[in-house]
Amino acid sequence: MMPLKILILGLVQGLTEFLPVSSTGHMIIVEHFLKLSDAFRETFFTVIQLGSILAVVLYFRKKLLPMEALMLPPARKKWFWLWVRIMVGVIPSLVIGALWGSDIQERLYSVQTVAIALFIGGVALVLLEHFKRKSTTDGIENLSWWQLIGIGCAQCVAMIPGVSRSAATILGALGLGASRETAVEYSFFLAIPTMFAATGYSLLKHGASLSGTEWGYTLFGLVVAFASSWSVIAFLMNFIRKRDFKVFGYYRIVLGLILFFTLR
Repeated sequence: MMPLKILILGLVQGLTEFLPVSSTGHMIIVEHFLKLSDAFRETFFTVIQLGSILAVVLYFRKKLLPMEALMLPPARKKWFWLWVRIMVGVIPSLVIGALWGSDIQERLYSVQTVAIALFIGGVALVLLEHFKRKSTTDGIENLSWWQLIGIGCAQCVAMIPGVSRSAATILGALGLGASRETAVEYSFFLAIPTMFAATGYSLLKHGASLSGTEWGYTLFGLVVAFASSWSVIAFLMNFIRKRDFKVFGYYRIVLGLILFFTLR
């Protein structure tokens, strides 16, 4: 039974991590029915995100780890400044997470919080798309330092379960004038150091308490999350070239209402 639970949770993590629907929220909902022990759940939920990170790195390897950067100074300079921009965006969440991350998780980790956050986030997505303004910035390299900090601050809201890190960063980027493709791509890239930091913290806190079997389950979930994340990244990059995010907003609203009135 346990391998089936891990398979389901790994799929949920991978399929929802980069969509603006909240992977953490969906994991909390699914785990509400599957039930994992507290110590294993927290570490498992965090560590399998590494599968999603690996999917981003490999999918965008030509931008994130270009071979030209090893040989050509101009390419090396461009690669260096891309990573500087990624790290600038992650600063707010590192600071807020270090100060209040544990308190936020302890007080707000519930299905009720997820339901409310899903609903509010869904309304925000629909309204932003309805009243969207013309983008002024195309390409991560053209984002200003203030835009980078602003997107990083928007990401902090995702510490509330159900908000969605992807939704927060994409909404923040679009609201600050980034083009749709730039917003989504930067959201992907920003996940790399953010999720690495969260995983490292969780391993330091709970890693030693896991048994060999639990580590085996965790690695299995990581592999499943990697495979499903890769498919979602490919889907979303193609999706945004043709459609907006309203469908995800409506999905969040409906799911939030269902959860609020059925799982209270």
